[in-house]
Parts: sequence; structure tokens; C-alpha cells
Amino acid sequence: MKYLFALTLLFVTTAATASEAVVQERLDQYRSQGAGDFDAARGESMWKQEHMQEKLGKSVNCASCHSLNLQSAGSHMRTGKRIEPMAPSVNPDRLGDTAKIEKWFMRNCKWTWGRECTAQEKGDLLTYIQSR
Repeated sequence: MKYLFALTLLFVTTAATASEAVVQERLDQYRSQGAGDFDAARGESMWKQEHMQEKLGKSVNCASCHSLNLQSAGSHMRTGKRIEPMAPSVNPDRLGDTAKIEKWFMRNCKWTWGRECTAQEKGDLLTYIQSR
């Protein structure tokens, strides 16, 4: 039992360290694209900000699918498909892959906001997600 706990702790610590490196790389990339200082509070505000989603004919925000509590699972508004928690504190693999981060920013910004996110917005959102 002791070994299982130690192995689990090692896995979580390794995943968390890997995701921190990926997030830092993304933030550095966004800065190189002209973004300024990143702010988790600004990211949280964007997470909750309503936008008209034309296909659905109603306002949506990030929390519409992902939940206001990033430590909880969400579900896609149209498909009902489960979305694992966004918070790395409960889902250490969440921010561990650069390609996935960019893929989901592209899809979700376009779906929610009707446009791509700027480097500043991505950095603020990523800082907010990482803080949970």
C-alpha cells in the first residue's frame, strides 16, 4: 500500500512539473507574439463573460461547458459529452500538451466567442486555469 501511494504521488508530481513547463513555454510564446503581463483575475473574468453563440441562438461562456468550478467536470452543451475538469490540481494531465492546448483554444474561442483568441487572452486564460 505504501508503494502504491508513493507511485501515485510520483506520477502526480511528474505530471504537474511537466504541465508547468508546457504552460511556461506557452506563456513565453504568447509574450513573443506581443502579449503583456498575464493576469488570472482577467482570465477568470473572460471565463465567465457571455457571448452570443449564433448557432445556438443564446449567450454562452466557457463555463457553459466546462463549469464555473474548474475542479468539477463539465459537459458539452450540444452533445452532452463529459469534459474532464480543467484544473490541473485535480487533472494533472490537463495542461501537459502544447498541441492540445492550442487545438482547444482554437476550437473553443471560435465556438464561444466567434473568433480566435489573442495571445493576451490565451495567456490570461491559461494563467487562470493553471491557478486552479
